[in-house]
Amino acid sequence: MSPVDALIRRHRLRAIELLPWIIAVGGYFAFADYLPLGSQILIMILFALSLDLVLGYAGIVTLGHSAFFGVGAYAAGIYAARVSGEPLSGLLVGAVAAGAVGWGSGMVILRTQGLALLMLTLAVTALLAEAANKASFVTGGADGLQGVDISPIFGVFRFDLFGRTAYVYCLVVLFLAWLFARHLVHSSFGQSLIGIRENLVRMHAIGSPVRRRLLAVYTIAAALAGVAGALLAQTTQFVGLTVLGFQRSGEIVIMLVFGGVGRLYGAFVGATLYMIAQDQLAKMDPEFWYFWIGLLLVLLVMFARGGILGLLDRVVRR
Repeated sequence: MSPVDALIRRHRLRAIELLPWIIAVGGYFAFADYLPLGSQILIMILFALSLDLVLGYAGIVTLGHSAFFGVGAYAAGIYAARVSGEPLSGLLVGAVAAGAVGWGSGMVILRTQGLALLMLTLAVTALLAEAANKASFVTGGADGLQGVDISPIFGVFRFDLFGRTAYVYCLVVLFLAWLFARHLVHSSFGQSLIGIRENLVRMHAIGSPVRRRLLAVYTIAAALAGVAGALLAQTTQFVGLTVLGFQRSGEIVIMLVFGGVGRLYGAFVGATLYMIAQDQLAKMDPEFWYFWIGLLLVLLVMFARGGILGLLDRVVRR
């Protein structure tokens, strides 16, 4: 089999890949009372998917991915409050703003590696969070951005109190983003990212434009994270400083580890399980629910390397 045929075969859609979408559509009808939570899960899946592109495929270790999520949320929220409540153009504004920040910060931080890279990603998030807090005349500061009023989608589908429109809206955006990410990771560009992750020196030796490709995927991932942040701003019609917090960066990494890093579908599994576990544990043990999340993470790292999907792979092979 030629390399081209192998690439086409990998890119071919398999029936099992439709399972998450069947579950998501079924959840709309089966769990009508939990659609607001379902919208949050879909947003976090998109956020985790964007992180997987840089962490799982390109091997860029970051703890500051919430910077782009927050920039997208604030950009879409300010656009809705000051310019127009039209949601689709708001998504575009969030994506462009986050992508621009990703490109600008990537020009600097991707020149480093290891601990320096990790610390710089944290520094970018800290700087943006403090800037948002100081610019309270625009962002609302600690009180949050007010007056985010989102118009009906296409002038027809109004965001209702039960979260029906928000759920379908988030699901459609996530599906389009998944199609894009799937095409990206199965393309020659995506395969080169895996090569950079596995052996950076060899990729330099064969003449691959390593820095340009890392910057490209970093910018793309930032834009997708910005779309996720914009979705959060539009569906909740509020933006607070927590969108730029370190906790959100840590949580999204945990979600990805839960599902499986570098698997594309690890974001679906990890974000869903984490959000459901958080919801249920917070009800059962409001004060110490984070302890159980931490315990689950320790058990997964010790006994299920590769996350839930890695564990399923080993079970199937046996």
